Amino acid sequence: MKTKFEEIVDIKRFGENEPVDLNELAKLAATEQVSKSDEKILFLGVDLQNDFLEGGALGVPGSFKDLERTLQFLYDHFDKISHIAVSLDTHFIQQIFHAAWWVDQEGNHPDPMTIISVEDVESGKWQPVKHKEDSLAYVKALEENGQKQLCIWPYHCIEGTTGVMLESQFAKLIHFHSFVHDNPIKKVVKGKGFSEMYGIVQPEVGSEKDESLLSYLREFDKIIVAGQAESHCVYESVKQIVDHYHEDHAFLKQIYVLTDGMSCIPGFEEMSERGWTELRKSGIQLVNSTDLKL
Repeated sequence: MKTKFEEIVDIKRFGENEPVDLNELAKLAATEQVSKSDEKILFLGVDLQNDFLEGGALGVPGSFKDLERTLQFLYDHFDKISHIAVSLDTHFIQQIFHAAWWVDQEGNHPDPMTIISVEDVESGKWQPVKHKEDSLAYVKALEENGQKQLCIWPYHCIEGTTGVMLESQFAKLIHFHSFVHDNPIKKVVKGKGFSEMYGIVQPEVGSEKDESLLSYLREFDKIIVAGQAESHCVYESVKQIVDHYHEDHAFLKQIYVLTDGMSCIPGFEEMSERGWTELRKSGIQLVNSTDLKL
């Protein structure tokens, strides 16, 4: 490829929310010619948004280095990667995993990272401001299904804020790719419902799946996954795909997760390691970005 990496992105400006000039990118892309692969290869970027990167409301330590390696991988395999999809975690202030939803007996809202259990709700330690029956049923469903307990996250990825936007340098490279390959970026919005929604396929509580997205993913010969955070949205996204296609072993063997393109929310490392150990049994491959040759 003629266009240099540094002509598209500036790794020194990670997190600066630099405007993405699509008209300039279009001009630069018009000078580019690539030899496109016969394979359909998808890069799936999970929640590579300002609020999940360092300095963001729920910034993941190490995410800038993860992003640098991810961008270099995308550039190095620019010809081979035919399509790009991204998820966009999108929330409101008044959601069950935000502090505004809950109060204690003195009317105080919980601090970020507070875990709320069924016992906490039933004892009155934490009470929902509204939707009391539904809220208790939700917390019970999480525990009964053996899923992650309800965590009160810092306000993040609030619709209409800069935090919900794709990180600018990442946005520039993937839109440049879209111009050159003449393929649209698939943008998957998640997290606007009542339930938490870590994974891209379905919420934590509820049986509804994004069947259209699942069908879209199955169109590809290979899928490469990276993003934030490893312990939550990346892991749950991959797990949901594995759960749905658990009998399609040939397909699952062509899913590659970039181990150096994601990091855990602190405190969840051990849980994450156990989860990936189980998922590996399905055939998915966890690989370093510099070791994966497409």
